[in-house]
Amino acid sequence: MTGYTAQSFEVSVRKRVLCALLAIVPVIFAATLGNLATVPNIAPWYTGLMKPSFNPPNWIFAPVWTLLYAMIAYSFYRILCIPAAASGRMFAIALFILQIILNAAWSWAFFAAQSPLGGMIVIALLWIVIINMLAEFIQLDRLAGWLIVPYLAWVTFAAILNFAIWRMN
Repeated sequence: MTGYTAQSFEVSVRKRVLCALLAIVPVIFAATLGNLATVPNIAPWYTGLMKPSFNPPNWIFAPVWTLLYAMIAYSFYRILCIPAAASGRMFAIALFILQIILNAAWSWAFFAAQSPLGGMIVIALLWIVIINMLAEFIQLDRLAGWLIVPYLAWVTFAAILNFAIWRMN
C-alpha cells in the first residue's frame, strides 16, 4: 500500500462504510414504506381493477424492484464516495433524496390512497427527477449514471401502466 499510512487506510475504510450505510438506509426505508402501502391493498382493490394486456404478473414486481433498489443504492454509494468538494455532488445528492421520497410516495398515492390519478401525478414528478438525477450522476461518475438507466426504464414502463390503469378505471 504505497502512499498509505495505517491511519489514512482506516479513514478510507470508515468513509466507505459510512457511504455504504448512507446509500443503503434510504433505499431500504423507501422499499419498506412502499411495501407497507402496497401489500394490504393488492387484494381486493388492485386485483379488482381493470388492467391492460401488458400488465405483468404480480410475482415479477418483487425481483425487479430488488434488483433496481440494489443498483440504485450502489449508484448512490458511488456518488457519496466522491470528494465532498466536487462540483455538483450536493445537487446530485439532493436529487437522489427527492427521487427516493417520490419513489415511496407513489405507493402511498396509488395503493394506499387507491388513486391511479394520484399515482400518475407522483410518477410524472418522479420521472422528471430521475432524468435530472441521471444527468447529474453521469457528470460525476459514469457508472453511477448508467446504473440508473434500468430504473428510469422501469419507471417509464410503470408510468405507462399507471396511465392505462387510470384510463381503464
